[in-house]
Amino acid sequence: MGFDNSTAFKRMVRNKSGWFLLVLLLTHLSSYGQPTTARKYLVLLRDKVGTPYSTTRPEQFLSPRAIQRRQRQNIAVQERDLPVTPAYVDQIRQTGATVWFTSRWLNAVLVEATEPTIAAIQRLPFVKGLEFDRPLNNARVGAVRSRTVAVRSKRTTKLGELDTLNYGSSRAQITQLGVDVMHQRGYHGEGMLIAVLDGGFLNANRVSFLRPLFDENRVVATYDFVDRETSVYEDDYHGMSVLSAIAATSDNRLYGTAYKASFILLRTEDVFSESRVEEANWLFGAEYADSAGVDVINSSLGYTQFDDPETNYSYDDLNGRTALSTRAAQWASEAGIVVVVSAGNEGSDAWRYISAPADAAGALAIAAVNPSGQRASFSSFGPSADGRIKPDLAAQGLGTVIGSPGGQVVTGNGTSYAAPLVAGLAASFWQAHPRLTAAQVTESLRRSGNQSLNPDDQLGYGIPNFTRASMLSDTSFAFLLYPNPFSDAERLTVQLSGIDFNSAVEATLADASGRVVWSSRYQPNGPAGFVLPRLSLSAGMYYITLVAGEQKRTVKVIKL
Repeated sequence: MGFDNSTAFKRMVRNKSGWFLLVLLLTHLSSYGQPTTARKYLVLLRDKVGTPYSTTRPEQFLSPRAIQRRQRQNIAVQERDLPVTPAYVDQIRQTGATVWFTSRWLNAVLVEATEPTIAAIQRLPFVKGLEFDRPLNNARVGAVRSRTVAVRSKRTTKLGELDTLNYGSSRAQITQLGVDVMHQRGYHGEGMLIAVLDGGFLNANRVSFLRPLFDENRVVATYDFVDRETSVYEDDYHGMSVLSAIAATSDNRLYGTAYKASFILLRTEDVFSESRVEEANWLFGAEYADSAGVDVINSSLGYTQFDDPETNYSYDDLNGRTALSTRAAQWASEAGIVVVVSAGNEGSDAWRYISAPADAAGALAIAAVNPSGQRASFSSFGPSADGRIKPDLAAQGLGTVIGSPGGQVVTGNGTSYAAPLVAGLAASFWQAHPRLTAAQVTESLRRSGNQSLNPDDQLGYGIPNFTRASMLSDTSFAFLLYPNPFSDAERLTVQLSGIDFNSAVEATLADASGRVVWSSRYQPNGPAGFVLPRLSLSAGMYYITLVAGEQKRTVKVIKL
């Protein structure tokens, strides 16, 4: 399996805006014919001495959109972002090795070489060593991909154009996240760029429910890191079904959570094998996405066990810093990207735990629930090996409505399908709150979970919600709220600070679904606080929001 050495690079990857995507990442081969014993190695370099690139000129290696994403979030371009020193790559190629890709973040080169050649490469003075200290494709190789069991769903109504969105059988997975409210407020992902890393997107360019993506030129780039070509539409179907959960448009059947977003489709997974070279592909894909300026990465892939058992990960390795894909996900999040990954489908198996890169601290690992919000039995458990809350959030992954490569709307099971629902939510939520950083988007979604006060190792912070996340995302000023929790015998008291008292203060109290149960208006120059009236409230979680001019603050409160 894998790359055919007789197949040359088809064409330079170019996006619709006209800029070239990090040419150095996709190094064109100039020689072929390696012996059949040649294997792939990830060669680590000591430094970036002699690089012609500079952090002060990021336009040399990052797209304008990537630079702007960093600038909006005050993220500096650093040495880690610089491409590998070209002279080092040339010297490695001169040994007779085939160079596949280079990694900016890891400062590494993926090569295909025989044992004598890799030994010669290791003797080069600028070479630090090998990632894993062994070949990446040592045996018949493929990632522990989220389980997918597809069943044809029933169509009960003829398709037709409606004035409002008719979610059809996908309504449960949409309303569970409050995405219906998000759509009603006009946020469908417009202007957001999402990268999907998966095993292939079979017929994505042919099925009717994704036709608007292509009619409107919203698939801005594609690349296959397994076969090193630009086409991704003839391989595995899994990525296409994942994409449909975000991007589908089919009245009375299926709407994606961010169906107006733009996309980059990247094949990093070889579904016929299982090796760590696929983690390297994940790294290259994340760097590609970063260089293109994506806002959100979705990946429904996970890694624990490989065809070569000696390369398997143990649970102790899921500590947020060991697995290559985990490190790549963390670097992507630190570059200002919201990273959403599936938690894994091993909850009923002997392994039981999440898989890499779900253990990355900066990534949102998504568990699976049924339409009623109960955990699906196959959904993997946390925590991470170092004790952090994992998974982070949950969405419908049992009976998820998705699209099939034959053009039908079907249902599937797996955290594979829960993750893209949240990825679309994250993209459209960020569209609604553009001043937030990626880290703030991630934290707002965590805090919006329906069990955020009592997170666990099954569903993490629970099921996120657009309205709750919106209420929690603004922290312009502070106020003191007490007692919290409160009972029927107590009255909530609010003390204000940091508010522009030239403006009236609008106060609202909403329940966990976002329904306002009380509101009041306090005139400027009034007292620096107020007491809420006694309210007949059910026990549960509520949110009190104060708005004064351009300032807004929301605090969570518990009714006993």
